[in-house]
Amino acid sequence: MNIKKKILVIEDDKDISRTIKLYLEGEGFEVIAVFDGKEGLERAKTAGEDVLILDLMLPGMPGEEICRELRKDEKYAALPIIMLTAKGTDAEWVRGMVLGANYYITKPFEMDDLLSTIQLLLKH
Repeated sequence: MNIKKKILVIEDDKDISRTIKLYLEGEGFEVIAVFDGKEGLERAKTAGEDVLILDLMLPGMPGEEICRELRKDEKYAALPIIMLTAKGTDAEWVRGMVLGANYYITKPFEMDDLLSTIQLLLKH
């Protein structure tokens, strides 16, 4: 039996979130979408997803803080985190890596690139 990998998307732009959800479900993933930072952090701590796709600019709690909180807890140290953001400067990319992101994708982005990144992270 093939168990679907679970992906949590914390993204406040409902159009982007819906597009990601539909695309990844079409690729065989189970996708949960959350639109608020605080709710997303709680979900990440309780649901056991295999990958987290995390926007940085969120209501309730910024993505940087979510990443920092998850990385402080050894239970989530290995959770693959993809930061998906409009913040595209080199300094922001470095900041994302320092906070503990595994990968940093700037908007706009190609869905195939996101899928390839997820597949790569799930191999490790």
